[in-house]
Amino acid sequence: MSVVALPPARFTPRQRAVLAVLLGAGFLLSIDFSILNVALPQVGAGVGLDLTSLPWVSTAFVLPAAGFTLVCGRLGDLFGRRRLFRSGMALLAAASLLGGLATTPELLLAARALQGFATAMTLPSALSLLTTTFAEGRARDRVLGLNGALLSGGFTVGALVGGALVGLLSWRAAFFMNVPVAVAILVATPFLVPESTVAGRARPDLPGALTVSGGLLALVYAVIDKSVLAAVVGVVLLASFWLIEQRSPAPLVPPRILARRTVKWGNFAGLVLFAVEPAVIFLTTLYLQRILGLSPWATGLVFGVPGLASVAAGVLAGRAIGRFGSRVLLAAGLTVQALATLPLLFLGPGRGALLILLPALFVGFFGHVAAIVAYTVTATSGLPDEEQGLATGLTSMTQQVGITVGIPVLSAVAATQAAELTGIHLALGVAVVVTLASVVLLTAKLKES
Repeated sequence: MSVVALPPARFTPRQRAVLAVLLGAGFLLSIDFSILNVALPQVGAGVGLDLTSLPWVSTAFVLPAAGFTLVCGRLGDLFGRRRLFRSGMALLAAASLLGGLATTPELLLAARALQGFATAMTLPSALSLLTTTFAEGRARDRVLGLNGALLSGGFTVGALVGGALVGLLSWRAAFFMNVPVAVAILVATPFLVPESTVAGRARPDLPGALTVSGGLLALVYAVIDKSVLAAVVGVVLLASFWLIEQRSPAPLVPPRILARRTVKWGNFAGLVLFAVEPAVIFLTTLYLQRILGLSPWATGLVFGVPGLASVAAGVLAGRAIGRFGSRVLLAAGLTVQALATLPLLFLGPGRGALLILLPALFVGFFGHVAAIVAYTVTATSGLPDEEQGLATGLTSMTQQVGITVGIPVLSAVAATQAAELTGIHLALGVAVVVTLASVVLLTAKLKES
C-alpha cells in the first residue's frame, strides 16, 4: 500500500479567529491547572492553611473538574455549547478574582473548587466547538494537533510562570492573571464562534447525571484519600448509572456510544496517557529535588526546555494522522513515551545523570503529545455533530481522572521501598510496563476488522 503525503489544511481568517478564541481558552485552563503547584507553600502561608492541608488546594480543583466534565459535555449538546462555554469562562473569571482576594482557607478552597467546575464546563465545550466547526479529516486533525500542543505547552508554561510570578509579585497574581484573559475571551466569543444548533431538545437525564457525577467524585476522592468506603460508594453509583442508561428513554450517555470500539478504547488510551506521564513527571521532580538537590526554579527549567520544544509534536501529529492514521500514531506515541521512560530506571545520585535525563524527557514528551492528539482524534471520530459534546466530554473526563489518579497510585508504589531512589525506580518501571502492555491491548482492540 502506497502512502501519499496530503497537503496541510488551509484556514480562512474567520477560522483562525475561532481557533484563537477556543485554543486560547484551553491554553489558559491548562496553565491554570499547574500554575499554583510551585507556589503551594506561599499560598498556604498567605491564607493560614497548614502544611497537612496544602494538598487540598489541588484536590479542590481536580474533584469537580473530573466529576462534572462528562455531564457538562452532554449539557452542551442539549442546550448549546457556546452558551456553556461562555458560562464557564464567566465562572473562571469570578472564581479567579475570589481566589486572588481570599484571606481565609475556606475562601481559597471555594475559589479552587469553582475553578475546577469552570474547567468542567469549558474544556468539553471548547473541544466540541472545534470538532463541529472543522470537518472530520485533515482540517480537524490539524486543529486537534494544535489543541494538544497548546494544552501541553500550557501545563509547562504554568509551572514556569508560576515560579516567576511568585518570585516577582505574589501568589495572588497567579489568580488575577486569569481575569482579563477570561473576560476578553468571554466578550469575543459571540462575535466569532457560532452557537451549536439543538435539534429537538431532549429532557436532561437527571438520574444519570447525579449517579455518574457522584460516582466519579467518590472514586477520585477514594484514590486521593485512600478511602475504601468512598471507593465502594463510587462503584455502586457508577453501576447504578449504567443500569439507568440502559433503561432511560433519553440517556445521558447512550450505551451504543460506549459500545463503539474507537470511543471505548480511545478513551482507555487517554486514561493511560494522563495517568502515567504526569506521574512520571512528579516522580522525576522528586528525583531532581531530593536526590540531586536542584532548586524548584532549576527543576522547572529541566522540564520546561524539553516540554516547550516538544510542543512541535502537536503540530506534526495532525499531519502524521492524515498520512498514517490516528491508531498507528497512537500506538507509536505511547511506545515512544514508554521507551523514553526506560533510561530513567537507571539514573544514579550524581548530577551527570542530567545528560541522560534531558534527552529522555524531550523524546518522552514528544511521544506523549503525539499520542494525546491521536487519542483525541480516535475517540471523537465517526460521531455526528449532535454527539460531539458527549464525545469530547468523555475525552476530557478521562484526561482529568487520569491526571488525578496516576500520581497517588505510582507514589504508593514508590513508597513500598525503604530507599527513595529505589522506590522511584520501581514506580517508573511500573509506568513502563503498564504503558507497553496498553499498547499491545490497544493494537489488538483497535485493529481493523
